[in-house]
Amino acid sequence: MPLMFVGIDPNTGDKQSPTVWADLEQQELVLQGWLPGPELEAECAATEVPGHAVGIPEGEGVVRIPARMLHMIREACDALEAHVR
Repeated sequence: MPLMFVGIDPNTGDKQSPTVWADLEQQELVLQGWLPGPELEAECAATEVPGHAVGIPEGEGVVRIPARMLHMIREACDALEAHVR
């Protein structure tokens, strides 16, 4: 099953396109966003969270999604929740 497109940043230009999808088959939220600068990535990697190793594991990354897209993230979450097996 293809990804369910939910929305794209309404302020997107020709070169930027933060996007939200729902993968109903894998039951995953899929986000495309801006890569953080080295300072933000280092801050995320250094932040201690209970039950979570410090650092960003290989194969994972940090992205920025603008707050104006929150309704799209909610819509994608609702779609996933409706398709939980």
